Amino acid sequence: MLKKILLIALFVIPVSLSAQTTVLPIQQTNTAQPKFGYLSYNEIFEAMPEYAQAQESLNILKAKYDAEIKRADDEFNRKYAEFLQDQKDFPETILIRRQKELQQLMEKSIEFKNEIKKLLHKAQQEMTAPVTAKIHEVLSAVGMAHNFDYILNTDQNTYPYINPLTGMDVTQEVKELLDIQ
Repeated sequence: MLKKILLIALFVIPVSLSAQTTVLPIQQTNTAQPKFGYLSYNEIFEAMPEYAQAQESLNILKAKYDAEIKRADDEFNRKYAEFLQDQKDFPETILIRRQKELQQLMEKSIEFKNEIKKLLHKAQQEMTAPVTAKIHEVLSAVGMAHNFDYILNTDQNTYPYINPLTGMDVTQEVKELLDIQ
């Protein structure tokens, strides 16, 4: 008898529990206020007049460095050509010394080129820092005005889909605040 009661209880309890759970339909939140903004940061950054000025200054600096690199390369090529032309006439000690000189000259050239890359990168960061600061200031104002949780950068197809009900494209608004056409 006890077995029958337990068996009935095993069948009745799960059925009664499943009857109590109700499935609620998924509600879509259609808020009037988007939760975040998004924009193409590069589009705004590269459209700013300050960016164009920074690029022009950077190009002038790069041209000066390129001229110095060319001068150093020409000097190396001239010395190397002289070495190749005269190497058969050199005694072994002079030949070894000239090879070491050429090796040092080549190493210094490589070192100089690497240093130039670092200097150009640093100069670019310094020249574009005011542009970046200005954009960030405007982005903060736009974010606060719309009560956004955050603003996304959509460059490089990082976000291939953004729901227009929860996100708002603020690219044009930021351009207008920065007075960019």
